[in-house]
Amino acid sequence: QVDPKDYTFSGLKDETVGRLPGKVAGQQFVIQDCENCSIYIFDHSATITIDDCVNCQIFLGPIKGSVFFRDCKDCKCIVACQQFRTRDCKKLEVFLCCATQPIIESSTGMKFGCFQYYYPELALQFKDAGLSIFNNTWSNIHDFTPVSGENNWGLLPEDAVVQDYVPLPSSEELKAVRISTDATRSIIPITRGRRQKSSDESCLVVFFAGDYTTANARKLIDEMTGKGFQLVQTKEVSMKAEDAHRVFQQCASEFIPLLEKGPVVALEFSGDGAVEGCRNTINDVFSGTKVFVSESKASASQDVDNFYNFADMQMGM
Repeated sequence: QVDPKDYTFSGLKDETVGRLPGKVAGQQFVIQDCENCSIYIFDHSATITIDDCVNCQIFLGPIKGSVFFRDCKDCKCIVACQQFRTRDCKKLEVFLCCATQPIIESSTGMKFGCFQYYYPELALQFKDAGLSIFNNTWSNIHDFTPVSGENNWGLLPEDAVVQDYVPLPSSEELKAVRISTDATRSIIPITRGRRQKSSDESCLVVFFAGDYTTANARKLIDEMTGKGFQLVQTKEVSMKAEDAHRVFQQCASEFIPLLEKGPVVALEFSGDGAVEGCRNTINDVFSGTKVFVSESKASASQDVDNFYNFADMQMGM
């Protein structure tokens, strides 16, 4: 028998509370009427609602469905979810991983950054919540109630440090979680999203399903960002033969047989020389792995558009 009290934080003030990995295990969770609290859910959940919270720091591990903030103000959060919504909120600062377009309504002073966090159980929790670490539209915010001449939301500074917003937990119980907020260890690849690109040259790379897809994608991200290129966006999505023709054009036939194994992982890199950088790295590091890489600077922007237009339709964006 599930006791709702085990899945609720209500009416707390000036406290540090949380749940350790394995303690929520896919249940719903409710956080309400908390003030000046630090709240950490180090597990996956079904849905989470956060109501009437003021000046709280909140970490929410992977949420299979939606997270809904209502009537909250001056909160700083780290959140991974399928759907993100706010209503009647003021001044929330959120490091976000969201599989669909985040929605704000009647909310002001909202600021968003890319989710970055690591602890050993987190990768499995993403899987248990049915979330891909590559599907993150953190900066693609939809404002239901825009006010002309005003902007209700913006992006956090690029050099924003997670721990300055949501510090590591201070309670003995929660210190047992082995957390790293080092950007290079983040379970979610850190993307530029809608931020201004430094160059008008992009390159699309697509890895096909197999035992090492995630590891290969992460390795390429490390190699490319290590050389100063920027990771703009990532996506994991299933493709059919007709999608391959649209995206890969004349090389479609060599990739179509690979699509049956499962979803592809696509990465967009930006920077002067991105195409050459990607092609060289793939030749050096991934010889023997079939990978789609843009042919040239000229075709690359079309590749990126073709892929992401297809992927957005697929995700119902």
